[in-house]
Amino acid sequence: MAGKGKGGLAKDLFNLAATLPWWAGVTLAVVAYVVLHRYAVADVATNAVPAQIGQMVIRHLTKVVATWGQYLVPLLLLAGAAASAIGRRKRQGLVAKVAASVDGAALRSMSWRDFERLVGEAFRLRGYTVTETGGSGADGGIDLQLTRGGETFLVQCKHWRAYKVSVSIVRELYGVMAAQGAVGGFVVTSGAFTADARSFVQGRNIEIIDGPALKKMIDVVQTSKLHGVSSSPATIPAAAVDPPTCPRCGGAMVRRVAKRGANAGKAFWGCASYPQCRGVRNVD
Repeated sequence: MAGKGKGGLAKDLFNLAATLPWWAGVTLAVVAYVVLHRYAVADVATNAVPAQIGQMVIRHLTKVVATWGQYLVPLLLLAGAAASAIGRRKRQGLVAKVAASVDGAALRSMSWRDFERLVGEAFRLRGYTVTETGGSGADGGIDLQLTRGGETFLVQCKHWRAYKVSVSIVRELYGVMAAQGAVGGFVVTSGAFTADARSFVQGRNIEIIDGPALKKMIDVVQTSKLHGVSSSPATIPAAAVDPPTCPRCGGAMVRRVAKRGANAGKAFWGCASYPQCRGVRNVD
């Protein structure tokens, strides 16, 4: 995750609103104004006994800060909300552009940053909450963090057109997943994977998505969006096998990895309604 640079609190407020849905940023701006305005207009005594001078000074300082903050904080949050709205519209445009490209040329020609945005939007359309981490710093090169149903998934994006993604990249993601307690992960590329990389993910809760598979995934989510059909979120992307139904309740299943017992480390299908339903299936 990108480290904090210059800008301090102002940058943090802007980034907070920019990562949230635009309406959430606007709501925060309104709440911030109401709260700070209350302190800005509050009466503060100018005379106090010696024992209360400290409290009087603190109240004066609070009033000064609130007087300026009631305008600056909402403006920063509104600016972040605007950035969020613009960014979301651009991401939706990338999805539409790739879906309209029959030969996949749009996917191969975009910049690495747009590729990351595209992948994030594709997962967002599948029902995940997406956080863009920037792919640098202590997160081990993770570009996206996905959450759904209280579970965390990690994503590495490799916009490599000339080289195949090697097993070392996939192995690195697997190590970060263990360190952060993620239940699954994805490596997504506009190119292809080596045979060793494909072999490594067998039996592990990692999905590798190459260029053609990503194009198929984009086509599915875009078609669902255009027809007003909800794209059912699943741990396995549309590019991979479809999840089976639960043998007990008939509901959807998600791919998980056993953490204990004789099958520890092995993948299996578990009911999405767990722990209410404990239906399981083996991964073929």
